[in-house]
Order: sequence, then C-alpha cells, then structure tokens
Amino acid sequence: MIHTEICDLFNIKYPVIQGGMAWISMHQLVAAVSNAGGLGIIASGFMDIELLRQEIRETRKLTSMPFGVNLMLMSTAIEEMVKVVIEEKIPVVTTGAGNPGKYLSLFKQAGIKVVPVVASVALARRMEKQGVDAIIAEGMESGGHIGESTTMTIVPQVVDAVKIPVIAAGGIADGRGLAAAFALGARGVQIGTRFAATSECPIHDNFKNAIIKADDRATCITGRSTGHPVRIIKNNLSRQFEKLEQENASAEALENLGKGRLRMAAREGNVNEGSVMCGQIAGLIKEILPVKDVMEKLITEAEKTLDRIYKIKGQ
Repeated sequence: MIHTEICDLFNIKYPVIQGGMAWISMHQLVAAVSNAGGLGIIASGFMDIELLRQEIRETRKLTSMPFGVNLMLMSTAIEEMVKVVIEEKIPVVTTGAGNPGKYLSLFKQAGIKVVPVVASVALARRMEKQGVDAIIAEGMESGGHIGESTTMTIVPQVVDAVKIPVIAAGGIADGRGLAAAFALGARGVQIGTRFAATSECPIHDNFKNAIIKADDRATCITGRSTGHPVRIIKNNLSRQFEKLEQENASAEALENLGKGRLRMAAREGNVNEGSVMCGQIAGLIKEILPVKDVMEKLITEAEKTLDRIYKIKGQ
C-alpha cells in the first residue's frame, strides 16, 4: 500500500490531492475524490462568499472525509474568503497567485494546514521560512496558469531546497506519474486534468470530451507577453490570443479577450470560443471514468511500477 507522510498530514488514505480548478472543482468532484481516499479541493477563485460557504456545506453532505479549499490570494474578496474557511473549520488550504504569509497565523490558530502552490525554488524557500506545512511544486505541463519550469526540473530542486514535504504537480495522470514523482523526491501528487475527465466532475460534457480527444500536441500557452501564461487546448480562442500577441496588443486587450472564457467552456460547453484549461497529459486520457476507478487504477499502477523498478534494481 502506498502511504507517505502526506497521508498522515492530511489524514487521507492515499497521497493524492485533486487540483483546485476554477469552475471545475465543485462539491460533486471534491467529495468523490475524498471518498476515494484522496484530498478533494474546492476551487474558490471565481466564487463569492456565499457560494464558497454553500460549496463547503454541500461537500460535507456528500463526504465525512477531509477536504480542502484553494484560495486565490489575488482575489478582491480574499479577506472574507479566509474568514469563511476558518469559520467552516476547513482542515487544509492550498494557495495560489501570491504569498499566504499574511494569513498564516490565523490559519495556524484555527489548526488549518497551509500548502502553497509554487513554481520556483525561491518561493518554496520563502514559504518554508514562513511556516507552511508542505509545498506543491507545479511544472508548466499543468493546465491553467503556469510557471516556466517543467515538473521534472522543478520538483527535485524544491525537494533539495526545503525540509517540509513536497507534492508534485503538472503532467501526472496515472500510476507511472505517481511513481515518477516519488523518484523525484516528492511525497505525493496533485492531479487536475485526469479528475476533470470523470463522471462526477460537474463540467459540460463538451469540456470532458475535448480532454478525451486531445493528443500530445493539443495544448498551447497563451498570454506569455502578459507575464501570466495560461495553458489551454488549441481552438479559435487560442488563435485569437496568438494573433493579438503577434500584433503586440496590450495586456488589457489580452485580459479582456480572456474574461469569462473558462466559464464559457466549462459550464456552457463552448469549447471552441471558451478556454479549455487542461494539462499536456490530456493526450494520455482516453475515457471518462468514475473517480473511484481513476484512484484505484492510479494506485495499482503505481504499485506495479515501483515493484518493476525494484526488480530491475535487483537484477
């Protein structure tokens, strides 16, 4: 059985965290992941305060297992979001788009574990000094907002730079990816795209099918010129982004083009004009499965992969 200190830290069966994906990581998916032995994460980035509270309570109706909330620190409502998370006694918070240092003492007093998503060694070191409980080191293979380093390069460097547990993210969708993350020194993984293509995920079927149809070259990176690159599946929207960037359009023009596009794809099903955020690993995903089946296959394959590695070592 695969068990690491991540399991003990979050009180979960498997060292697998579901990524906090805006418009995707809602209570149905979150509860299913937690019930399957992982740590489901509610994505609060697009929510108002009442919706976040409602999603937390709806998740609790579906699971008695631990789950967390992802907080986007650039949100204009972040202060209120922090209050909701504390009031609702959420056990784990993952953070992105900023430094959670301002809120760490509040989280610690409430007994909440804090796990920031980072894309650089420098930020990982800073977060450890401030007292976070673990680090999610995310490579550019992931969907949505990305950094510059690959998972293969950023994970071992972060592992060597900090003493707290590191969770690998970006380009992981099966047991081979989990085993590879262990080889890099990570103690767990965060998975997004694979969980988006599950029967419990409450997004439009067109979005799920876009993931299933994707191949290894299906995604591209938009918005590089703004300093906030985003990985999406190639479509009419990505071509519009490419055209504007070639014309040296302003950051404001690019931002306006992207407004509301993730919701358009994930909730309305317009996968040509909407933003289909998903990772490069989409090319590996060939069917929509229940979360339980995804988790069981993930763990079984990881165990077989690790056994095979040990056998090779013994030869």
